[in-house]
Amino acid sequence: MKFRPLHDRVLVRRVEADEKTAGGIIIPDSAQEKPQEGEVVAAGPGTREDGAFVALDVKAGDKILFGKWSGTEVTVDGEELIIMKESDILGIVE
Repeated sequence: MKFRPLHDRVLVRRVEADEKTAGGIIIPDSAQEKPQEGEVVAAGPGTREDGAFVALDVKAGDKILFGKWSGTEVTVDGEELIIMKESDILGIVE
């Protein structure tokens, strides 16, 4: 199945969570927090504001940071992804 976000929505794949702390302690799955960093898989074309078309600032392949409670988790082709509005994105990691 192919998925194409509409308007100002973005499809994001979370990065893998660290399984160890900096000191080498292994964190069990039940205690791990979901990372707030991800990679843009697909982005919508943009939106209209006051009749003018406004393109998105992000594109597929960008690494981004987003809020802890941002977006809606969905499963596409057996993979867990997040759909969020561009306004939920805090920034692009370069």
